[in-house]
Amino acid sequence: MSTKSYLQAVNESHYQTLEEINDAFVMGEDVEHGLTGTTSGLVEEFGPDRVRDTPISEAGFTGLGIGAAMVGKRPIIEYQINTATYVAMDQVVNQAAKLSHMSNGQIQAPVTITIPMAGAPGALAGQHSDNPYPAFMNYGVKTVVPTTPYDAKGLFRAAVEEDDPVMVYFPIVLQSAEGEVPDESYTVPLGEAEVRREGSDITVVAIGETVEMALDVADDVAADVDVEVIDPRTLVPLDEEAILESVERTGRVIVADNANRMCGAAAEIASRIANVGFWSLEAPVKRVTRLHTVPPSFAPPQEERILADADTIETAVRDLA
Repeated sequence: MSTKSYLQAVNESHYQTLEEINDAFVMGEDVEHGLTGTTSGLVEEFGPDRVRDTPISEAGFTGLGIGAAMVGKRPIIEYQINTATYVAMDQVVNQAAKLSHMSNGQIQAPVTITIPMAGAPGALAGQHSDNPYPAFMNYGVKTVVPTTPYDAKGLFRAAVEEDDPVMVYFPIVLQSAEGEVPDESYTVPLGEAEVRREGSDITVVAIGETVEMALDVADDVAADVDVEVIDPRTLVPLDEEAILESVERTGRVIVADNANRMCGAAAEIASRIANVGFWSLEAPVKRVTRLHTVPPSFAPPQEERILADADTIETAVRDLA
């Protein structure tokens, strides 16, 4: 066990995956140069056949990866920019996610797609600041958002070992965070939430970078409100049972997410809580999200007004309490 940054844990998991799974390979824009840090040093160790730069054509190289997966490989496809997922929507949703169903299980597409720049990195405006995972959740694509170095390493490896396509979002604002991480390879199972902090008054279900915000708020309001923080870690499949058990204990719940509000992950989780856990609720479910009508701006003050932050989470906690 060593202390590693989030980004170091991701890079280490890539290295160990290529070392231990012969059919795995990495492809994407500037992966040979390790531009995002996730693939640094891999091409020197494994060569350009297994760490391969691609043209700037996400639809093209995603299709290539899906074809490789269909014949037994385990491609790891990196999208350098979060909104690049929109360009390859047809390949991911209409092809990879449906092949197994349409072939009655005869064809599998074990593709892992990583997005190292998930979320808003700070003043990069609308076309570089999205959290696109709600769109893929809508189509049933397995979706992972690790929030700690430990989870980043283990969930990535679990995604590569899945026989279905998996989207892995690495929140960019968390990538310098440090934590204890085993040196050997391991997996964190998909579909299992983690209770980051136990509490009795209010449940905050937090996704991505809002987990740390929620934990900070829980500490700040501890004298008045006992907040429990749940990190789903995996959005598809979602650990609905763990969330409902927490709501049953507390009776009040906030869902925090820095993706869009309308039709977002927070909306889906809130809907499930209201539908299945209605009789446990002592107050309406609250959502804290980014604004859905305005894309983030180049101007930091305007971006701050659009994104969810600790202040908006604390306001929601105090209102609900």
